Amino acid sequence: MTKLSVNINKIATLRNARGGNVPDVIRVALDCERFGAQGITVHPRPDERHIRYRDVFELQPKLTTEFNIEGYPSEDFIKMVTTVKPAQVTLVPDPPEALTSNAGWDTIKNEIFLKDVIARFKSFGIRTSVFIETDSKMIENASKTGTDRIELYTESYAKEYPFDKEKAIAKFIIAAQKANEVGLGINAGHDLDLNNLAYFASNIQGLLEVSIGHALISDALYLGLENTIQLYLRELTKAKNK
Repeated sequence: MTKLSVNINKIATLRNARGGNVPDVIRVALDCERFGAQGITVHPRPDERHIRYRDVFELQPKLTTEFNIEGYPSEDFIKMVTTVKPAQVTLVPDPPEALTSNAGWDTIKNEIFLKDVIARFKSFGIRTSVFIETDSKMIENASKTGTDRIELYTESYAKEYPFDKEKAIAKFIIAAQKANEVGLGINAGHDLDLNNLAYFASNIQGLLEVSIGHALISDALYLGLENTIQLYLRELTKAKNK
């Protein structure tokens, strides 16, 4: 079954709004694991407006599931990741001022840069993934960088899904076929939720992992964190059984 990694950035955003340590990011991460999440994702940014570098160092020895750190591979980010040594690092092309991830890598233009960065991470035994859109050329070229996986940027799917789900998924099916063809593992994330997750997962061959934060944490405000994680896992189980 596709693994569920919970992005806890929004928990840190709430904590940072008042200072102090409420809610406790570490406790929430451990609760997510206890409630069934198969991974924890964080995306520290240079201004530390949500997850802080300190959080990353504190999380690593306490987590028992897969730890995934997302971010732009600046020297500070690379140093942090190679010190912490998570299971996976997901490289995103965000500039420091970006509100959220909003574009995938141009793996042709950035091939040499990505190849060098990925080699550094892999020398520490860290699995790599690159955030990418559905352009088959970009996916094919991603395989030349040495990355283990790609993470499909699913915002367009989520926006189109309520109006025409078959149209929304079509280009992602093609992208997944290309990834499988060139030997890349497939992750996905951005705006996946309880409404659109099962359909996406059931149509994407070889989908290994989804990273979900904003929607899942928002649902938890109404439904409770434990119940929400179980509901997301249920959607992934539905996809497996189709």
